[in-house]
Amino acid sequence: MADRDFDIVLFGATGFTGGLTADYLARHAPARLRWALAGRSLAKLEAVRDRLTAVDPRLEVMELLVVDAADASALAEVAARTRVAISTVGPYVAHGEPLVAACAGAGTDYVDLTGEPEFVDRMWLAHHQTAVASGARLVHSCGFDSIPHDLGVFYTMKHLPSEGPVTVRGVVRSNATFSGGTFHSALGAMERARQMKAAFAERRRKEGRPEGRSSRAAAGKPHRDKVLGYWLLPLPTIDPQVVQRSGAALPSYGPKFTYSHYAGTKTLRYAAAGAVGVTAVAAAAQLGPVRNFLKGKVKQGEGPSESRRRSSWFTVDFVGEADGELVHTRVSGGDPGYTETSKMLAESALCLAFDETPKTSGQVTTAVAMGDLLLERLRNAGMRFEVIDQV
Repeated sequence: MADRDFDIVLFGATGFTGGLTADYLARHAPARLRWALAGRSLAKLEAVRDRLTAVDPRLEVMELLVVDAADASALAEVAARTRVAISTVGPYVAHGEPLVAACAGAGTDYVDLTGEPEFVDRMWLAHHQTAVASGARLVHSCGFDSIPHDLGVFYTMKHLPSEGPVTVRGVVRSNATFSGGTFHSALGAMERARQMKAAFAERRRKEGRPEGRSSRAAAGKPHRDKVLGYWLLPLPTIDPQVVQRSGAALPSYGPKFTYSHYAGTKTLRYAAAGAVGVTAVAAAAQLGPVRNFLKGKVKQGEGPSESRRRSSWFTVDFVGEADGELVHTRVSGGDPGYTETSKMLAESALCLAFDETPKTSGQVTTAVAMGDLLLERLRNAGMRFEVIDQV
């Protein structure tokens, strides 16, 4: 794809997280990067470019591509001009498929931020085989959903024997506020629980299982973790599905791999309050007027101030057990929903564009598509992957 006009085209740079991704690329991408911004409004794109030019004057001539997220033919033209497409345009189940289809058809690599299981499953059903044939790599969930969890387990497995059964649990903690886009996507997923379940079941029937091996995501139950000292609350996010799919694709995860996923709190009171809160929001998502009220309270395209983001942090602790050995690892960083997410998304795109990645195609996870190369990029960018204890 060396003859294409761009290495990366970023869709959604006029939004909050998309804007942070553009800022990150302007500050940290190599000088040889050929990139462009795409969106519906030329005026808004020009405003973003003006802001980026203050960071890097060479971006004054950056090309701006005016295209609607629903215009299949225009998206196909853009996809044919770039090696990698970044999408920050959500909710993805409503707006995301046309760009995925265009990239799959053009053999263009694609990354996004989605945490919507229904969208990921439907994209696999509709476009995985096309991408396999064209050579495109469709890599969803390249932000806080789900890189710390997917690459965290990938890193943990390097410190465990994999000849027999392996169990890993991930425990996430953070003081950060969630994004408006994440909140709207979560409400949408809760509203569409039936459709999400149907898409998952259809994919499972058609995808099959790895031959001679098993990889599964176990729901788990609330309990106190004796190793970490936290109260654990099962977390119904897309992350366990992503990790499970990496486990199915990578023989290094052993013949029988199991992952469970939790939020961790220091006291039982906070764990109980979290369970009640999630249940209440899930119930509210089923009622149209209440759901619309909640969406109005948390707007898309907006986020916390820079000072608030600077004070935010996250950790994901992993406890892996295999063949009598136990390892405790940790992935940690700053503000997960914005600062670190834009970093992870940008570095994923740069990795696909420039690094000698494993040979693969179709819809794949970050661990499968980029593995050690992306892990090293994120470490160099300030995220931490470390072994806390091993016995």
